[in-house]
Amino acid sequence: MSIEWITLIFFASMFLLLALGLPIVFTLGGLSLIFAFFLWGPEALGMGLLGAVGVVKYTLLVCVPLFVFMGMMMYHSGIADDLYNVFQKWLAAIPGCLASATIGVSTIFAAIVSSEATATLTMGSIALPLMRKRGYSKSIATGCIQAGAALGFLIPPSCIAILYAVIAKESVGRLFAGGVFPGLLLATLFIIYITVRSKLQPSIAPSVPKAERAPWGEKVRSLRGLVLPVGIILLVMGSILSGLTTPVEASAIGALASIIAVAIKRRLNRKILQDSLMASLRLTGIMMWIFMGALTFGKVYDALGAKDIIETIMVMAPMGRWGVLILIQLTFFVLGTCLDDTAILFITMPIYIPIIQELGFDPVWFGVLYLVNMQMAYLTPPFGYCLMLIKGVVPPDITMGDIYRSVIPFVMLQAVGLAIIMIFPEIVLWLPRIAFGGG
Repeated sequence: MSIEWITLIFFASMFLLLALGLPIVFTLGGLSLIFAFFLWGPEALGMGLLGAVGVVKYTLLVCVPLFVFMGMMMYHSGIADDLYNVFQKWLAAIPGCLASATIGVSTIFAAIVSSEATATLTMGSIALPLMRKRGYSKSIATGCIQAGAALGFLIPPSCIAILYAVIAKESVGRLFAGGVFPGLLLATLFIIYITVRSKLQPSIAPSVPKAERAPWGEKVRSLRGLVLPVGIILLVMGSILSGLTTPVEASAIGALASIIAVAIKRRLNRKILQDSLMASLRLTGIMMWIFMGALTFGKVYDALGAKDIIETIMVMAPMGRWGVLILIQLTFFVLGTCLDDTAILFITMPIYIPIIQELGFDPVWFGVLYLVNMQMAYLTPPFGYCLMLIKGVVPPDITMGDIYRSVIPFVMLQAVGLAIIMIFPEIVLWLPRIAFGGG
């Protein structure tokens, strides 16, 4: 059988198993071992298994459980409530203030929690009841929560960005720095949209009456709620961008700082510590199993020679190198409707990264384009993760159809943001160059 047919059967089997709901780790790892056995015999199994064991050499992955733990401590301690209180008071005068406050809190929360699921559930529990009480439409109330939660892909520290850096052999610090301004750009686009639409259609997001707005003294006092979370962000990102620490060291500093912050708020107890540790263990364990399955997949994948075939097909795309880049973005979007971000990362990046390097594109910039696509993936049905998560916290009168409709304008804004970042790469590359040097 020709290598082309083997490659076709290999990928068709993989997508079929994923569509049937088989966990990605068993799909990538198990299928690879089965193909290795039938193509090259029992001795080939060692090649695949050694690929899985190779996960231990990636010391950078130590960042993952520490950043997750940092976020879990912030989540379980209720610090998100303090953040929302600050934004709610300061933005009360603008149209759609509660929805804009949700985006603002989500932006800061993304820099602490590094989990879209946690952000969706947290803001769904805190912001949604208040917005619905104020008469906000289902569309604005649920849409802004999901869009804000998805910012966790870009705003550092992002766990998926760490995994991309490992695969692409790029600096995590550069990737973190590259995601800062694109994340702020998208948050700004969301807030502008909410403000303009709420001004034009006051019924969908009623303004807070002047009598209920906080006086200046209360606003200033509320800023104390920003001190600890913003302090942790500046400590972690500042130490990385300044070159004082490596990302691994910064993640340890952030984990310790999160414990101290919760203690300062007088909320540190055994339950919060235990819940945070267990949540971190679960998330990290899932990620590591997926990574091992992906490494096995990569070993067999290279041995098949499939990468060379796909690279050849991609390079033959019309419109030159920009045509290839646009085609890649389209594949990300299509895959995002049926696969999760980690699956897409491990399946596509071994193919795409050599291609974009050969075409002269910056891997950090390309990584940020991938992250923006994954934001869109989390908001697009049928797989959209945020869509399913928000359904678990909304009241019965908000249907799945309402949730699907609520994300349409935010997905369109993400597409606009993606286009802007493609046209103006300096939005991504300026900060990494200033912080770390280089071209």
